[in-house]
Amino acid sequence: MQATELNKSQGARPAERHGAAAECAAAAETESGGRFSIRRMWTCLPFAIKLALSTSLLISLVMLLLGALIIENQTRLLERNMHAFGRGVLQQVAEAAKEPLLANDGLLLQVLASSLAESEQIIGTELYSSDHSLLARAGISPFQSGAPIAGRGTDFLDEQEHTLDWDWFRLSGERLEAVTFTAPVRFRDTQVGYAAVTLSRELMSETLRESVRSIATVTLSLLAVAITLSWVVGRRLARPIRNLMDASRAIGHGDFDYRFTERRADEIGHLMQAFNSMAEGLLQKHQVELALSRYVPAEVARRVVEGLEAVELGGTQAQGSVMFVDIVDFTARAEALPPEAVATLLNKFYSSISTAAGLYRGTVDKYMGDCAMVVFGVPEADPEHAFHAIACAVFFQRLTERLNATTGKGATMRYRIGLNSGEMLAGNIGTQQHVQYTVVGDSVNLASRLCAVATAGQIVINEQMLGSTRWDHRLRLRPFGSIRIRGKSKAVSTYLVEGLAPEYETRLARQLDQVLAPTDAA
Repeated sequence: MQATELNKSQGARPAERHGAAAECAAAAETESGGRFSIRRMWTCLPFAIKLALSTSLLISLVMLLLGALIIENQTRLLERNMHAFGRGVLQQVAEAAKEPLLANDGLLLQVLASSLAESEQIIGTELYSSDHSLLARAGISPFQSGAPIAGRGTDFLDEQEHTLDWDWFRLSGERLEAVTFTAPVRFRDTQVGYAAVTLSRELMSETLRESVRSIATVTLSLLAVAITLSWVVGRRLARPIRNLMDASRAIGHGDFDYRFTERRADEIGHLMQAFNSMAEGLLQKHQVELALSRYVPAEVARRVVEGLEAVELGGTQAQGSVMFVDIVDFTARAEALPPEAVATLLNKFYSSISTAAGLYRGTVDKYMGDCAMVVFGVPEADPEHAFHAIACAVFFQRLTERLNATTGKGATMRYRIGLNSGEMLAGNIGTQQHVQYTVVGDSVNLASRLCAVATAGQIVINEQMLGSTRWDHRLRLRPFGSIRIRGKSKAVSTYLVEGLAPEYETRLARQLDQVLAPTDAA
């Protein structure tokens, strides 16, 4: 038996995978009460998507932390440089303004203030006398009319140096971000006035914005590359996992021939080899079960192979029905036929019995030459085992009539059938070396005796098989009388089964047509 190669069967797998993902998503929604659940949906995502999302999230977090650290350090550096620059300019202004302040030379002070205010970064310069009188002003000041600190100059023009950060939303709607440095002007330990220099924060803000844009651009670029690479790598890494999923699904569907042909030296390769060994074991087990089911009931074979019940002698009491079918005048016919023809007749008989039993939940217990024994309700319980046994007998006789009508006179077969229901012992009977699953008991023996008293074409049942329920609506019966059975102290009341009620006869006729359709077509 050829092993199914993995790479030859993947064409039909994606639809199954998408179907499984849809089922998983639907199950997640059901389990979460109809509400969307991220945790449930995450378990349904393919491995490649999980890897891409995880990698993207990790890179995003790393870039955000790195960007925040870079911006924080750059902001601190720009602030330090701006303060150093502002203090340096203020010191130069204070040094240059000493003599004009002593001489109260307003024109020279104004020239000094105006020359500084022409710089791109310095947007304002002010010089005050020792009594806080404004002597010169050029550009913008936080103390001028309408400014945020208007009229509070005296609070910051003292013997201490001050740094003022302030914003001003002007009437034009423009926002001004600035920082003002103030310091006293001294000449030989004598305070002769005050100086103030205002710098714009626009350059620093623009630098920070440019840094943020650069970091964002790099982050998005890395994300795009990371998502692409992680998706490609994820698909390559997930391919063996998907193959294992496909293989597991195939095994679940009964395809025990599924094998991996790829050879790998990593952990996945060892897992594939282990899977192949498991699949080989399952195939052997399945073949043993199929072979065993030809000798014992299929349910018994399954339990034995799966180890659900130990193969031990003994059994359990069960309620069931037994049907014995015997070929009429088989011994005389066998003497006149060659062995090959006898085998052909028996195989035809066995095939018909097996077909009838399968339709009515019966199990062929054993073939005994020209006789067959079929049990109902054992090993699988069946509350309708009595009716199923009788219906099976009627079906078998109807099937025989149809087959006899299409064969030559020398190949016709006639059967007699006996049935009984009751308590019986079902289990493993025999020795430790050879065990047979069967049913034994007085009910079984009585069914065999009833088969012996029947004639060709008859179906004989025990009255006790009908129980206390009237079967008029399901069966057509005729009393057969009381029969003395060897081993029974009392006579046994019996009935002949002439057929089923019209409703069941119609259904039985349809079953006959279906069973004989291939034969008729041939």
